[in-house]
Amino acid sequence: MKIVLINPPHTAIGSRIPDDHLPPLGLLSVGGPLIDDGHAVSLVDADFRPMPIPEIVSMVMAASPDLVLIGHSGSTSAHPTARTIAEALKRSDPAISIIYGGVFPTYHWREVLAETSAFDILVRGEGEETMRRLADALATNRPLATIPGIAFRDGHGEILATQPAQAIADLDAYRIGWELIDHRKYSYWGGKRAVVMQFSRGCPHLCNYCGQRGFWTRWRHRSPELFAREIGRLYREEGVELINLADENPTSSRKAWLAFLEAMIAENVPVQIAGSTRADDIVRDADILHLYRKAGVVRWLLGMENTDEATLALIKKGGAKASDREAIRLLRKHDILSMATWVVGFEEERLSDLWRGFRQLLSYDPDQIQALYVTPHRWTPFFRIARDRQVIETDTRKWDYKHQVLKMRHLNPLVLVLCVKLIEVAVQARPKAVMRILFHRDRQQRHSMRWYTQIGRRVWFHELFEFLFRRRHIKDGPTLEAFWGAPQDAEEESMLRPQRHVRSLDAAE
Repeated sequence: MKIVLINPPHTAIGSRIPDDHLPPLGLLSVGGPLIDDGHAVSLVDADFRPMPIPEIVSMVMAASPDLVLIGHSGSTSAHPTARTIAEALKRSDPAISIIYGGVFPTYHWREVLAETSAFDILVRGEGEETMRRLADALATNRPLATIPGIAFRDGHGEILATQPAQAIADLDAYRIGWELIDHRKYSYWGGKRAVVMQFSRGCPHLCNYCGQRGFWTRWRHRSPELFAREIGRLYREEGVELINLADENPTSSRKAWLAFLEAMIAENVPVQIAGSTRADDIVRDADILHLYRKAGVVRWLLGMENTDEATLALIKKGGAKASDREAIRLLRKHDILSMATWVVGFEEERLSDLWRGFRQLLSYDPDQIQALYVTPHRWTPFFRIARDRQVIETDTRKWDYKHQVLKMRHLNPLVLVLCVKLIEVAVQARPKAVMRILFHRDRQQRHSMRWYTQIGRRVWFHELFEFLFRRRHIKDGPTLEAFWGAPQDAEEESMLRPQRHVRSLDAAE
């Protein structure tokens, strides 16, 4: 079959302002197994520029596909654009079959299929095996009801979902379709040729606001040696210089992560690695952080989320201020940059709360910060906690963590955004931080810090301009539950748990 994969253009500020662009790992991960099954697969990465809808339709129609598959990593905020693309394709060719996958359609499958007839089938959960089975069923005219992990309309127009698919036990059984992209087009950190990869999927921790934890169902990891070997090949054959890990928590298993570090050191390639992890894991690994750096790790985003102990308890973060502070100190000792995420809106903060959070951020002394706004997802336990809060942003393209979407009882949106913007400037522009940007002892780290500062400055002004001149918040908006529907935390796990597997046994459980 001829299959076209579409990565929709994303309207989030983070996707539009930077000059660099990363490849769509999710679509490549689905594309590799489809190619191996003998299908003719191509990719339309419309997130470049971004590509206008008519051009997307023209490129897809030129390929005369049997199937079109749409998916995006920014699933919720990209959904309106994905729907627009699907509807435009259907107008051009009503007979074309359109499949839609990702986190948002996994949980909102009922609403997605009810609101438009443009999507024929939705994939729920991981897509690699489900898409293989689905493509084979469509090619051989087998009933869709035999395929686990999908939702569709039957011959009478009734919306149905099959039983959940089983989460993949062996991640190494499915390869990434790197041949679908031209590596020369993708870069990060100021022009470094880059890709997105996953060492692991899922997270063993219980943070109640996380929209990814339940999607992956269980923490699993790839073979450390095979993963390092793939990175080495990408460097030697494709010139890839930087790996951006998409994992929620790649360091969950010290044993598996140490094996990966040792395998990367043995590969002996000058590849830089950036990703996200927990401060607790950094403190745990204090004795092997020199291996992190030797293996190429240059920056960790630390998901601290907040600096208030009561808030951390509310969201079941499981961390503590002391370990957060110590993790940043340890990373700096080994010339690994730290980026701290700080999220406002979990509770009804006042100005005094923001001031206290700012002072605590200064005491943490991170190299970089990323200030975000709480963005509750219907399938998370936090949604149930926040269900009665008022929505002030009904444009779901703005539900990307970079825009305030919930009303604050004590702070109006203007006051909140000004406070957040001032905190960002004060933390990033304090003398100690500026000195590191200008005179960091590691030349590569100096380059990456300057690049991030340059990008951050552009995003900062763009966000402020957008707020002042392009946004109109709703004064009397609906409650969160009225806007999205009833809580779905009872069905948070999107797939059936795999049988215990040798590569999952040493996870922190």
